[in-house]
Amino acid sequence: MSLRSILLGILFATLAFLGGASAHESRPAYMEVTEIAPHRYQVLWRTPLLSGMRLPVALRFPDGTRNVTEPTLREFPDSLVERRLIELGSGLTGARIEIVGLQATITDALVRVQLLDGSYSTTLVRPSKPWVEIATSRSSLEVARTYLMHGIEHILLGYDHLLFVLALVLIVRRRGVLLTTITAFTIAHSITLSLAALGVLHVPGPPVEATIALSILLLACEIIRSDRGQPSLTAQWPWLVAFSFGLLHGFGFAGALTEIGLPQGDIPLALFAFNVGVEAGQLLFIAAVLGLLRLATWVRLPAFVAQHARLATTYAIGIMAGYWFIERIAGFTG
Repeated sequence: MSLRSILLGILFATLAFLGGASAHESRPAYMEVTEIAPHRYQVLWRTPLLSGMRLPVALRFPDGTRNVTEPTLREFPDSLVERRLIELGSGLTGARIEIVGLQATITDALVRVQLLDGSYSTTLVRPSKPWVEIATSRSSLEVARTYLMHGIEHILLGYDHLLFVLALVLIVRRRGVLLTTITAFTIAHSITLSLAALGVLHVPGPPVEATIALSILLLACEIIRSDRGQPSLTAQWPWLVAFSFGLLHGFGFAGALTEIGLPQGDIPLALFAFNVGVEAGQLLFIAAVLGLLRLATWVRLPAFVAQHARLATTYAIGIMAGYWFIERIAGFTG
């Protein structure tokens, strides 16, 4: 089958079966509370737009809170941002802010609080416990734990990044070469993630996301070429291809980190913990894939079943990547 036939098949399957698929559907909400005067707080509340719809959540402040300025709402392509100035006579320290409706979603919310005395806290609020209690400060250990968990969750819910890693596992047969390849991918996306998160480099998000999808599609085509014994750059130099595309994927990770922000007092720690979380999640995924492959060898499936399963997996990767590429191109061009 020619490359043209593969691409036509991907396009047909995309239109026929994948009208609603997407990646990164659980971007976090984000709240920032800054005390600007005794008992007065500036509040920023950002909620993601999912398929053009606002996340059905709302803030509930402690009794006695009053709006000094009424909420103002600004809409962006991927989120809604609400700002207001509130006042609470007893102060927010020790008080609880509830996120009503979060329990009915799969979305987390990151909450950053900066008090007038310079103390701050960073908390990840989950749907199972949709509120945050304002403490005077949080330890560095708590900041590290928060960003570590968010890094793990981001990679495990980042289906496009996982498909890229899966494609690498399928195309690299030898375990030693696979280790080198994954290490190259890790180093590359760690570099661009750090540089972009710190504001040293800036690349527009939508083109990056579209190109990430294209990179997965190209890897799927490379798997087909390699299986047919045709020349394949990825099969010959997998670490080089992984490193090159890893630089691109790092900008995608940085986009997620930018959405939740970095705590001003612990930027290096939060960045390091998020990076470690991404790598931990990635290694968990690779271990699961290798475990399934090992299980398949123990079961001793017939050769034709294993061959067709590999081919079907490759086509599924290509179909999903093709859909995401078309969807993302349409998103930022139209």
